[in-house]
Amino acid sequence: MEKYRFLQHTADAKFQAFGDTLEEAFINAALAVCSLMWDIDKIEIRVTQDVIVKAKDMKQLLVNCLEEILYLFDAKGFLLASVKDLNIEQAEGNYRLSACFQGDYFLEKYKVYGGIKAITYNEMKIEKNNHFLVQVVVDV
Repeated sequence: MEKYRFLQHTADAKFQAFGDTLEEAFINAALAVCSLMWDIDKIEIRVTQDVIVKAKDMKQLLVNCLEEILYLFDAKGFLLASVKDLNIEQAEGNYRLSACFQGDYFLEKYKVYGGIKAITYNEMKIEKNNHFLVQVVVDV
């Protein structure tokens, strides 16, 4: 199964990410976001960032997770290469996502070729059929 695919969009970037589980679809969405900014296959895994985000609903959880990637890049120069141990839990009407982001800090050897201004709710989908699908539009 493909991890993600980019779709036509007039002004922004739009993608669908897939997974056998919701967690795998979220991981692949994270990789799709990063692939818009750098070549994830060229980033060495030398640093980990433990991440916890919370939300009122699943769409907000996806936005918060993907915005954490943007925050870590903007604030710390962290380039995500992979996601490990992503776990989604629901308790008392709220959602919680924990994960280990793996990658490296921005160094001259890495090329960053784009930026993302924001993750949007526009056209966002989280669906389950035979597999999980998440669809996201990002403001570039």
